[in-house]
Amino acid sequence: MRDLSLHILDLVQNSVEAGAKHVTLTINEDLADDWLDIEVKDDGRGMSEKMLLKVKSPFTTSRTTRKVGLGLPLIDMSTHNSGGSLTIDSRPGNGTKVFARYKYSHIDRPPLGDIATTVKIIVVSYQQILFHYEHQKNGGTFVLDTAQMRDILGEDADFSESAVCDWLDGYLKEGLAELD
Repeated sequence: MRDLSLHILDLVQNSVEAGAKHVTLTINEDLADDWLDIEVKDDGRGMSEKMLLKVKSPFTTSRTTRKVGLGLPLIDMSTHNSGGSLTIDSRPGNGTKVFARYKYSHIDRPPLGDIATTVKIIVVSYQQILFHYEHQKNGGTFVLDTAQMRDILGEDADFSESAVCDWLDGYLKEGLAELD
């Protein structure tokens, strides 16, 4: 995957496929300490210890539609190639937390990519989950929470409606631009 936003999309898709009702994405660009941290945490079905030991192998997947799963092995490789690490904490019935750390200034660190569009795709595509996104950079914090959106727009709001998409697009781009 060319940029980290695509890894994030894959991780959230894994969470949804694992039956998560709540997914949290946290990105911390710590320029002072030279780290980029990405965490995706969910309340899905989780993984057994046996699966957790094998999950970084490309020949391990819980899907029945194919015999390989490249998402976690690729993000694992990209973290190690850029001076970082990948940790996965999961227990059956307690969800999963994936934490990817990259050396921010490392020449081999993939770019973050279009995180605003990625978050918008997540919000619009996975309306059945409550999604919380927090992005920290330069001492500032930007937050988007679909529970708050539902409080304002109503429980039955359709995030794919044109007016909501337009607002979401502007809110994400403006909020992330303020972090820079």
